[in-house]
Amino acid sequence: MQRRQFLQQSVLAGAAAVTGTSALAGSGKLQEAEKPFQLDYAFHAGMFKNHGGESFLDQIRWAYDQGFRSIEDNGMMSRSADEQKKIGDLLAKLGMRMGVFVITSDNWHWITSLTSGKQEWIDKMMKDCKTAVEVAKRCNAKWLTVVPGNYDRRLSLDLQTANVITALRKGAEILEPHGLIMVLEALSDNNDLFLRGTDQTYMICKAVNSPSCKFLFDMYHMQRNEGNIIASIDRVWEETGYFQIGDNPGRKEPGTGEMNYKNIFKHIHKKGFKGIMGMEHGNAAPGKEGELALIKAYREADSF
Repeated sequence: MQRRQFLQQSVLAGAAAVTGTSALAGSGKLQEAEKPFQLDYAFHAGMFKNHGGESFLDQIRWAYDQGFRSIEDNGMMSRSADEQKKIGDLLAKLGMRMGVFVITSDNWHWITSLTSGKQEWIDKMMKDCKTAVEVAKRCNAKWLTVVPGNYDRRLSLDLQTANVITALRKGAEILEPHGLIMVLEALSDNNDLFLRGTDQTYMICKAVNSPSCKFLFDMYHMQRNEGNIIASIDRVWEETGYFQIGDNPGRKEPGTGEMNYKNIFKHIHKKGFKGIMGMEHGNAAPGKEGELALIKAYREADSF
């Protein structure tokens, strides 16, 4: 599943029905929660719709009862302000956290943009960062995903890197007073993407030199691009602010591919990570059975 498809599916899964209710919600009572996981795994809209219902709010309630304590929602900026606030209010009531949403107003991160150095893209980045501040207030977010866009083949790698650093510094200046953190995601979807490696992202974070610019270490993408996940985590640890999960091949839950997530999770936990682990992947099997299998997979991987 490519990231573009994942983002579109995430938005469609929850945007239309976020204000719905269910028997669970209507009872006014929360069931006794299952034991929370050792790490803080964040699910996305639609992942538990067969149990929780079409409403994202009801999915959140249901997942809370299974022990989950965070969500993430790539398409949060495309939701109405009312939807954003209802999600934020429910998370606050349950003591849950909001993970990442993507800073973008019209999917500019999928085209040649920040790498070009053109003022129009810097202006768009700054405008979207200002909008993201208001969205983050409503949904209680702290981490915001940024993808610098595609490679500009008219320019050298060094010039493109300088252009990206310049734009990100301007974005960080907007976010920093609000305690918000943009997390840069290196991707593997196609060869046109500028940001693809751990070392490259680490260097850019160092150059931006702001607490509001860190690395989003998506382990699915880094397994495809580099492998050697645990060693890479150690190399870039001090600039890593967020993790995302997905087994490879297939981009499904842990245990469906080649990655030893129990060892990876154990390593991250041992290093003292207190942030969010985003479940940016699909379900390997459909229906309620697939959702229960996904939870079982996380319980197994978290039993280190």
